[in-house]
Amino acid sequence: MARLIVKLSMRLMLALLLSLAAYAQHPQRLLTNDDVIAMVQKKLPETVIVSAIQAGPSKFNTSSNELIRLNAAGVTEKELNAMLASSGDASSSRLSSIAKDSSNSAGEPMPPSKSRMPRLTVTQGNSTQELKQEKTQLAETKTKPSSMKSLAADSAVTQGIQAGVSTATYSAASHMSSGIGGSAMQQAGGIFSGVMSHRTPTVTYVWGVPSPNSSNVLQNAKPSFAVDFSRTIAVNADEYEPAIVKLTPAQNTCRIVGATQGKEDERSTPAADWQMYSHFLEERVGSTAQKLGAGNYKILANSELAPGEYAVVLRPVSKDKKFSGGDVARAQGDGLMFDAVWTFQISEEAQ
Repeated sequence: MARLIVKLSMRLMLALLLSLAAYAQHPQRLLTNDDVIAMVQKKLPETVIVSAIQAGPSKFNTSSNELIRLNAAGVTEKELNAMLASSGDASSSRLSSIAKDSSNSAGEPMPPSKSRMPRLTVTQGNSTQELKQEKTQLAETKTKPSSMKSLAADSAVTQGIQAGVSTATYSAASHMSSGIGGSAMQQAGGIFSGVMSHRTPTVTYVWGVPSPNSSNVLQNAKPSFAVDFSRTIAVNADEYEPAIVKLTPAQNTCRIVGATQGKEDERSTPAADWQMYSHFLEERVGSTAQKLGAGNYKILANSELAPGEYAVVLRPVSKDKKFSGGDVARAQGDGLMFDAVWTFQISEEAQ
């Protein structure tokens, strides 16, 4: 009997050893950077994600580029700190250096610039680059701003934007009473201010970008942007915030940003009495703008962007804000802010 008990015990021990060996060959899956991003995208609470990171085991990549990618994907500072602690690299100076390496995606304002013009950078994956600021062309038409599609089909709009009579040209002509400037406006079809007849009290002003597509082609369907307009002259930075809009292609000649109505002589009026954004027509993209300081923002689309033409623009926080038509025409002060645009294209192969 005793021998039988010993024999059974040995068999049990052998079975236990075999089980342990099998478990050692198939260890618990390690938590990775992509797992954390997946939890963030599933909108799990921050406390839950931090607890999961701390519970480990894990194998996190905490290189500078990876921390930049994680932050751009929406991973919070507490979650990043938990990952660094789990990897044995939790110094605050490390996070500070990452912020400097990627000012637009690590939750810190962009580095100061000597330029007083608004600036924008885009991050896609591990790459960050500055996009050139463009300036919209301003055209006029009698078509009501009922839809972007109707404006895109209006030849007066497309001819005006394509004519290339910029706000700078308008400014020069209005200051110098130049016959050349007046001639250029008439060649644009008579749709720019200064040559409109007085048959109707209002016209539709249309903001557009010449050329059918942007040269900034992005391969990431959910890019992250950082905007700095903190040093713009004659502007209260707290009155503006960035937004992402979808552009409407118009007859393969230009892209329409938006439109509103105003007095037919609005662009020659110096008084700041035009509430042009109160009924502004544009195709907004759902996005989240994180304010990092006065005039410093990080902005990210709420979902992946479909292939097409888009732009980051600056819009007044209050729709009741009043503008000077003259400032809008000359792209100065508040007019400069509203006219500024950074266009980009999401490619068909964007991930």
